[in-house]
Amino acid sequence: MKHIPNFITLVNLFCGCMAILSLFNGSWEWVPIFAAFALVADFCDGLVARAMGVYSELGKQLDSLADMVTFGFLPGAVLYHLMATVHTGSVNYEGIIWPAVPAFLVTLLSAWRLGKFNIDARQSKGFIGLATPANTGFFMGLFLIVHFNTIIPAEWVLHLPLLYFFAVLFSYLLVAEIPMFSFKFDHWGWRGNEMPYTFLITCVILLLTLQLAAFSIGIIAYLILVFADNVLKK
Repeated sequence: MKHIPNFITLVNLFCGCMAILSLFNGSWEWVPIFAAFALVADFCDGLVARAMGVYSELGKQLDSLADMVTFGFLPGAVLYHLMATVHTGSVNYEGIIWPAVPAFLVTLLSAWRLGKFNIDARQSKGFIGLATPANTGFFMGLFLIVHFNTIIPAEWVLHLPLLYFFAVLFSYLLVAEIPMFSFKFDHWGWRGNEMPYTFLITCVILLLTLQLAAFSIGIIAYLILVFADNVLKK
């Protein structure tokens, strides 16, 4: 029974692998589906572990290793795919597309962030820097805009300088010494949880109005709220 959370963590890892496999096989519709299942599993493993009262160093290490694939390699691979698509003018490119390789800066800084998280006692309630699932959500949102019909045209995303900018910006945010609120509630009341609840309400509005395009916009909204939260606290 004590290994049930570890099994859920492995589900996260499996779904991350399948999302990457789907990406490079051109099965676009499966990429966000597997990524969504991975995100749910990543949320549930800790939830189940706390509910069962079980904790192990193995579970902690497995969680980081699984996250490195799902929320480290996957967003880098998605960004590489978008950059390669722009550079070649086709989704059916072959070989290594060198102008797209800088996309993996996101993967490198995700590894740095995950390693840093494991030894940083300050991040028990909130985050210091952007969490890797949120980073993945942003780039998965760009993927949805490009490959699915959304309210935002794909042409707005498919610009190499813009994608380079996103690679640098989000790589920086992953390791930046910026306090960011999380969804680890001590209680369910409004006071003290204003920012998380405001973000959840914003997400619902964005999903109803922008649908699939809401994911990237939602992460930008989260960053704006983080900025506002830090200004108010000062």
